[in-house]
Amino acid sequence: MSDKPIYVTEPFLPPLEEFIPYLEEIWESKRLTNNGPMHEKLEDALCEYLGVPEIALFNNGTIALLTALKALHITGEVITTPFTFIATSHALTWNGLTPIFVDIDPNTFNIDPSKIEAAITPRTTAILPVHCFGNPCDVEAIQEIADKYNLKVIYDAAHAFGVEDKGGSILRHGNLSAVSFHATKVFNTFEGGAIICHDKKTKQHIKSLKNFGIVDEVTVVAAGINGKMGEVNAAFGLLQLKYIEKAIARRKTADQFYRDKLKNINGISTIDFSSQNKGNSSYFPIIVEDSYSLTRDELFKKLQEHKIMARRYFYPLVTDQPMYRQSNSRKSGVSNFPVSTMIAKKIMCLPIHDQLNIYNQEKILNLIKGELE
Repeated sequence: MSDKPIYVTEPFLPPLEEFIPYLEEIWESKRLTNNGPMHEKLEDALCEYLGVPEIALFNNGTIALLTALKALHITGEVITTPFTFIATSHALTWNGLTPIFVDIDPNTFNIDPSKIEAAITPRTTAILPVHCFGNPCDVEAIQEIADKYNLKVIYDAAHAFGVEDKGGSILRHGNLSAVSFHATKVFNTFEGGAIICHDKKTKQHIKSLKNFGIVDEVTVVAAGINGKMGEVNAAFGLLQLKYIEKAIARRKTADQFYRDKLKNINGISTIDFSSQNKGNSSYFPIIVEDSYSLTRDELFKKLQEHKIMARRYFYPLVTDQPMYRQSNSRKSGVSNFPVSTMIAKKIMCLPIHDQLNIYNQEKILNLIKGELE
């Protein structure tokens, strides 16, 4: 058994010798960025794999989300969730928007549609839900509300690569979806991201925005940004795509092994996100209940001491961060988000990735069971 730290996620690295021909092709083409051949090939390949009409690659998922909001001309207030990575709310703030937070559903950890309407004001222009841990939001309920109030819907789908519902890719929902290809994600390009959209006109607008708003050599039509993905990153994505089914299958095996072994441990609950959807096993969250022998933080510390790099995603809540404490998160000093607050205090994500072996999983499980101190 390796003594190296065991992380929540580790990037899958295909054999180096398979990457070299891609690098040679880039070197010969002398195209390193600006929509080069690898970039175009990866966009086409991802559209086919994901079953989506149009995709625009980005240098990271945060810039993709920033640009998605800009592309739809979102203004005023945007309803979102406090149970997410800080980049979700930062993307709103960077666009001069006001995040309005509502609580999550205790069974899905996603924004609770039944709480959305009460948060809508005349300044509300959009909803920014998150497919938390790759678990699909209630997209039908959210779209019904958006249609009723003429709101745009942009999904933060950072975790949702390859996830499907009964109709196909979860990324097809909403006006736009933004996905991350960071090194810790199921599919990665070292650093990267993308926006999924529905038509070529929108794609062309997004393509202009990620290139400073330039439309030709002499014309700039918008305050764009530099969001372009380079050729080396795109090449790595093309190589990763060859292995993605195998990688997800290994994650699902690890997921099921955890699930089988944890089900009889008093005070530890697991959440099955894939019963009605095709999931990607991107994360493995557990809930440490009050009946467990340790608190969540005590178990977290114990795992850390044994080089098990679990993570308390998402703790603290976005609304507990200093810059967001003055949002709509508190009334008379009391949190408006009882479910999010409860989950944030009890949740912990165990390591899961396609290189996780059974011996390391047994070590983690023995620590949780108290058989290893």
